[in-house]
Amino acid sequence: MFGGIAFMHAGHMCCGVVGDVLMVRIGPDAYAQALSRPYAREMDFTGRALKGFVYVDPPGFDEDGKLHEWIDLCLSFTGSLPAKPMIK
Repeated sequence: MFGGIAFMHAGHMCCGVVGDVLMVRIGPDAYAQALSRPYAREMDFTGRALKGFVYVDPPGFDEDGKLHEWIDLCLSFTGSLPAKPMIK
């Protein structure tokens, strides 16, 4: 959908990689705070910012700890959503 690879959690898109950029779904409540982090920027895949999704440039996740922080934010948000049934 976004020209990269996406990872799912409970049936929801959680995070992914587009080129060398990390795409994270952190939800609307964490959006402003996520954008204040170094190397984070609006996800503007369609030419318009998608609230709740953020791109993170490589220096923002170049260490395991930084990557884990972003993934934890994604899992926290997608874990708060009702699980979608798996397609068989």
